[in-house]
Amino acid sequence: MKIKEVYVRWLGIPLVAIIMALIYGPERDMTFGEKYLTSVLFTTVYWNGSFLIFTQYRKRFPEISLTTKRLLLTILTVICFFLIGDMLITFFTKEPFFSFEGYTLSHSIPSLSAGIIIGMIYETVYFFEMWKHSIKMNEALKHQQMRTQFEVLQNQMSPHFLFNSLNTLTAIIPEDADAAVEFTQNLSEVYRYILQNRDRELVSLKEELAFVEAYVFLLKMRYPENLHVDFRIEESKMSQSIAPLTLQILIENSIKHNVISKTKPLFIEVYVENGQSIIVKNNLQIKKVIEKSTKTGLANIQKRYELLGNKNIDIITTAKNFLVAVPLLNVVHQKDPNLVLES
Repeated sequence: MKIKEVYVRWLGIPLVAIIMALIYGPERDMTFGEKYLTSVLFTTVYWNGSFLIFTQYRKRFPEISLTTKRLLLTILTVICFFLIGDMLITFFTKEPFFSFEGYTLSHSIPSLSAGIIIGMIYETVYFFEMWKHSIKMNEALKHQQMRTQFEVLQNQMSPHFLFNSLNTLTAIIPEDADAAVEFTQNLSEVYRYILQNRDRELVSLKEELAFVEAYVFLLKMRYPENLHVDFRIEESKMSQSIAPLTLQILIENSIKHNVISKTKPLFIEVYVENGQSIIVKNNLQIKKVIEKSTKTGLANIQKRYELLGNKNIDIITTAKNFLVAVPLLNVVHQKDPNLVLES
């Protein structure tokens, strides 16, 4: 796209210069050739200067939510640039030399008109490029979400998981009917959440935690004394958003990759740090043999957060602990968390 823009700019400058030389140009007696060369000079300055203004504001305000602010600042800056430019042209080219005699704002109308037309072309092209990029990223995110949902559901529907769940349920039915009912309810909650949120890009932290607590309940029935999960989340953070199934994947990975026994209980902590990230931390006691994986894990979470706005997750391993920090996101329109993220 940059190469095409360069060609358009440098081919467009001499063409626009011809038009400007025909309708405008220094009022002193000059041949058309002299007017054209002068027009080329200042068209080059105006066009390249405007292009620099456009690109700088795009870098400074790249978010779609800042489009109005970016356009207003761009327009004001370009107008000032053209007005000052025309005043300087008058100063250096009008008779008597080096004076502003005879300059009025009407002298800048042709230049400003050309600048507005060129600016509209640039912004239209930029808008459609951003639109195509947004569609592409949205499709990639949906694909990644479908893959995540499928693989998580595949894990929960695997014979190993179902066998353990049914064994646990069978064991507690004769001992505690109420516990068996609660186990069944939490098991159904796990499947309901996975299926209901397969099309959502974000969910509230409150929703995700309710689901994860149901999932942890099932795990603790299997490891009643060997698994300890501690949730420390302030109520004020519950309205912030997270990619669905993120916490479940991180907790599942902790279970999958670490030894859980009476002599080596597993401790998992889930908490918010600095008000910006949610941390999942576990003590490190790696299994020598790890059960078969469907490859759902950290790479999957990282990919989804990149698609959600170039957000990064932090992975830290120490001699004793393993932790993952996932950014919490603020949603502009809370009723539809698929819309726009705040910067």
